[in-house]
Amino acid sequence: MKKVIVLILFFITVSFDTQKPEAYDVGEWFKFRIHYGFINAGYATLEIKEAVRENKKVYHVIGKGYTVGMSRFFFKVDDNYETYFDKITNKPYQFVRKIDEGGYTKNQEGFFNQATNKVLVKNYKNNTEKTFAVTENVQDILSTFYYLRNHPNIDKLKVGESVVVDMFFDDEIFKFKLKFIGREQLKTKFGTASTMIFRPFVQSGRVFKEEESLTVWVSDDENKIPLRIKASLAVGSIKADLDGFKGLKNPFMVKLKK
Repeated sequence: MKKVIVLILFFITVSFDTQKPEAYDVGEWFKFRIHYGFINAGYATLEIKEAVRENKKVYHVIGKGYTVGMSRFFFKVDDNYETYFDKITNKPYQFVRKIDEGGYTKNQEGFFNQATNKVLVKNYKNNTEKTFAVTENVQDILSTFYYLRNHPNIDKLKVGESVVVDMFFDDEIFKFKLKFIGREQLKTKFGTASTMIFRPFVQSGRVFKEEESLTVWVSDDENKIPLRIKASLAVGSIKADLDGFKGLKNPFMVKLKK
């Protein structure tokens, strides 16, 4: 369950446009309702703020995930993920990962040196520090998806084609692969929206049924709002739907309910 909550937090930020910061800006805020079957399992939020790193104004994204009600009784989750990344290049300066997932905890920060392609990871739980070599255009867990919102090739993908991004997570670099599935009219609490559908590749086995068990819907407009994520698990299924938003940079292109 803890891996599912983490992946939901990953994929609720999947949104795309051209390679310029037009899909989002400071003040954007999303809230997602997470369901496990018919159970309201928890919520996740994402907010874009502004901060200063290396004498420059940068984006500061804060992502939180938490269980509620009976789900919290059986499996308590309190996750906090943060990223600081450049407004133009999207390259990350720093990430924060402070989590408690059913007693499994982590408290760490990573500091990127893009000039030397290194990242210093400070583990506050174990009081350790370690430096890792990374690739030139590596992203962290949250900056990856804001990078994809403005990726230059997304709108050029044909059905079945994929985009790959280097992502640093858990002291490793992963080839994050996302396949374009097609388009669909999706009914939401806000109305019917035109969407783009993607499938991120995940590891099959204990948690997921197969590599393509996750499906992500994002609005097919200038915002590229994450609207829904569904996952087929080894046991049951989980779904996250957009429950609230504010601070969008562009109009939300949705057909209102009658």
